[in-house]
Amino acid sequence: MKAKIHFWGGTGTVTGSKFLLETAKHQILIDCGLFQGKKSLRLLNRIPLPLDYSKLSAVLITHAHLDHTGYLPALVKNGYKGPVFMTAPTQALTEIILRDSAKIQMEEADAANRGNYSKHQPALPLYTLDDVEQTLNYILDCEENEWISLAKDIKFRFKRNGHILGSSYLEIDISDKKMIFSGDVGRPESLYLPSPSIPEQADILLLESTYGNRIHPETSPKDQLEDLINKTIQRGGDVLIPCFAVGRALEIMLLIDALKKENKIPPIPVVFDSPMGTEAIEVTSRFPDWHKLNKTALIDLNKEVYFVRAIEETFSIIDRKKTKIVIAGSGMITGGRILHYLKAEIEDVNNLVILPGYQAEGTRGRALLDGEAEIKIMGKFYQVKAEIARLENISGHADQEELLNWIAGFRFKPKEIILIHGEKDASQALAEKIKAKFGISVSLPDLNDVIEIN
Repeated sequence: MKAKIHFWGGTGTVTGSKFLLETAKHQILIDCGLFQGKKSLRLLNRIPLPLDYSKLSAVLITHAHLDHTGYLPALVKNGYKGPVFMTAPTQALTEIILRDSAKIQMEEADAANRGNYSKHQPALPLYTLDDVEQTLNYILDCEENEWISLAKDIKFRFKRNGHILGSSYLEIDISDKKMIFSGDVGRPESLYLPSPSIPEQADILLLESTYGNRIHPETSPKDQLEDLINKTIQRGGDVLIPCFAVGRALEIMLLIDALKKENKIPPIPVVFDSPMGTEAIEVTSRFPDWHKLNKTALIDLNKEVYFVRAIEETFSIIDRKKTKIVIAGSGMITGGRILHYLKAEIEDVNNLVILPGYQAEGTRGRALLDGEAEIKIMGKFYQVKAEIARLENISGHADQEELLNWIAGFRFKPKEIILIHGEKDASQALAEKIKAKFGISVSLPDLNDVIEIN
């Protein structure tokens, strides 16, 4: 059977993942994410997909992060009325993430209209909470390893890949061809997730390449946190940790909790200011088969961490002068409550901002990592005087060596690899390594490219 793959996102960038698998009779969309980061990327979210929604057979989602699910309500708003398949934990997290996304968009549009600073009159969100609720009606949860037939000659299943709770790679059989969509591949040694499972074989592998040009250092993130936190406490500063609310925040809290229990840092207050993240931790407790934590670990966090719900509490915490650790979204500082803390504290030399996650081009997080002297927050520029530190070896993405080892674990190597979900230099570096180590043909598609599969 002949097939085509259309690359509508996740090429040359780590956001906006959307891949249309097209056969003579069927169209299947794998992931449906939002573009994030640079304005030129974000504007792509407003361009309708070149798609006849009546011909789209299904949407398959590898995991819940916004860059893989965030366009779903726009898809439904624009006419899609078919099934959206994902694992049960992914479904639970997607509900939280999409509602949060719609709420933020509606608030930003309202603020732009009241402040009259939008180029569009009126400013409109990409989608609303009503669109999200409509979208949730089409989601169907699947068991891991459960084969699901979309047609006589097309079936698929999810296999966990260790990135976040519920995340999976997709194994798709089309006639006599086996395709693997890797999703975001996790690390072999996660604090709370099992190691990624490895496919037995694939004719074609679509592989993420976020850290395709990087080897994670051997540095212990726990030891690094201990050193950074203690130095900041000694000078009377606050520790701000912009963090991905789903997955990464839990890991950071577990590390800080361990440091406290071992008396390696003082018993200062720890604040988690992310209603979405709080809900995500509650979801984690509902799916014990998908993680390595025992109930005690999650109960201890509820005792040791102050979970903020209302925005009024955010401003109250900012006003407190007592040294504290604040963990808040968003991870790349593109939005979320971390912005309020940064406005108040980025210009104080005693404070510390720790960046524990990937920082895409065009984000405030990348600007801080790159040493920018000032950043713009809510229309105003702030001088960056606080210390900026990158927390090493805490990523939820496999590095170059781990991705190569994942490929090496296939019993029968892929005949062809297509690299996605990476900035160009990362994808190119990984492609060279794959060719040298395995002698496998590698493609690096650009946005809107189409690759034919025979």
